[in-house]
Amino acid sequence: MLAFFLCYWVGATVVMANNSASRHHLLAEWYRNHYGWLVGWLKRKLEGAAHADDLAQEAFVRLFKAPQLEDVREPRAFLTVVAKRELYNFWRRRELEQAYLDALAQLPEDLGLSQEEYALLKEAILIIDHQLDGLPAKVKQAFLLNRLEGLTYVAIAQEMNMSVATIERYMKQAILHCHLARIEGRL
Repeated sequence: MLAFFLCYWVGATVVMANNSASRHHLLAEWYRNHYGWLVGWLKRKLEGAAHADDLAQEAFVRLFKAPQLEDVREPRAFLTVVAKRELYNFWRRRELEQAYLDALAQLPEDLGLSQEEYALLKEAILIIDHQLDGLPAKVKQAFLLNRLEGLTYVAIAQEMNMSVATIERYMKQAILHCHLARIEGRL
């Protein structure tokens, strides 16, 4: 029995190594064959090249994490879906930054931030946004109301017209999501 287990375990390790090697080979092939096309596609969507390379790189990073990549039959169609998600995140972050700049413009001159304070605040906002990426909108809203506005779960439940139990569940989901984002290095 032990011999069977050892043979099975060693065989599984070899299969895993072969799958890993073929996956890396597939990613390298996709990169060679489709990276230029993807950058061009992104340039057209962005009406310029300033961020196209960065977004194409982000798309390939997401590909690296994608399960069952070997099953994809149309790489460009799959890349388009991944790149659209990256574009959405890019535009969302840009809107967030613009909303912040608009709010800053409304502040009296003597309450304005220095360049350094602005850079630190912008970085903090982007980190929070990145950590919350992928959460449903209501979960994000509950989390931000608690963490940024200082509202209690009861106050959040009243504002969002939901039960306290639902807000507690949302908060657990958001906190777990943030911890997993740190563990996975998505910051």
